[in-house]
Order: sequence, then C-alpha cells, then structure tokens
Amino acid sequence: MREYMEYVHNIESPLGTLAMASDGENISGLWIEGQKYFKKTLEKDTLEQKLPVFESVRKWLDIYFSGREPDFLPPLMPKGSQFQKMIWDELVKIPYGKTISYGELAEQYKFENEGKHTSARAVGGVVGRNPISILIPCHRVIGKNGSLTGYAGGICKKQQLLRLEGVKLP
Repeated sequence: MREYMEYVHNIESPLGTLAMASDGENISGLWIEGQKYFKKTLEKDTLEQKLPVFESVRKWLDIYFSGREPDFLPPLMPKGSQFQKMIWDELVKIPYGKTISYGELAEQYKFENEGKHTSARAVGGVVGRNPISILIPCHRVIGKNGSLTGYAGGICKKQQLLRLEGVKLP
C-alpha cells in the first residue's frame, strides 16, 4: 500500500521565498520562509514537483502582488481540526482591503454556527496556525483597538500585505 505523498514547490515573492505544499490537486500549505510553524503540517514524505495547482497559486500571487484583487482562488485543503477549518473558512470571507478583529471573527463564527461560542483568544490561536498564508488571509485580522497584533510571518510582512491591499494603518 502506497503511503500518502505530499508535493512541495518554492517560489520567490516580494515577501521572500514562499514554500507551497499540495496533495496533488489542492493547496495544503503556503508559508513565508522562516515564519512561525513553517511547514508544520507537512507529511514526512514530500516530493519537489511542479504541479498545475502550484502554477495556479503563482498566477494568483502575481495578480495579488501587483496590487489587484484576484478573481479566483486556487483549491484549498488546509490540514487541521474541524474547529480550525471552520475559522479558516471564516478568514476566506474577509474582503480584500478590509480588516476584522479577533473578537468580531469570534462573533462571526458564533453567528455561522448556531450560537456556538468561542473566545477571541481561541480564534487567535487558530488564526496564528493558519497553514495557508496569504490565500487564507489571516493578515486581515487585527486587535480590537486596531493594533497589528501577531502574524506568523512577522508584523512587518503583515503591514506590507495590508498596505498592498490599501488598508490605512495606524
């Protein structure tokens, strides 16, 4: 029986080297080299390979880093618990050029999940472990007072991404 294989590929970006991972059809990881939890969800067996899904991500990123909002999203399949996947699904709904606080995200989760309560702190823990940076826009989540708290890739990269999207920063 063949073990699960995960494919990887690196590309250069204005943020530095980005490492991508895929099951062959879906993106399971996109990390800024050196970020916290870098490649944390990768399987033991990986193979460097160019895939159509990696080309789709490259095309999306080219549009994004040119300062425009891409009109498509490559197929995503982040690895995590059901709760984590639900929070990451909420992140994808944050519009380009907009931000939301951790508390607002917790309230949105509650609304979408029939009143199930979660704390802003729990949401923050999940946001910080997002395995698909940029495509799942965790950089759009900010502190209650508008502060740029936490980003696995570093606050300066979070600022760079938000400025690119036209967000006015404090």
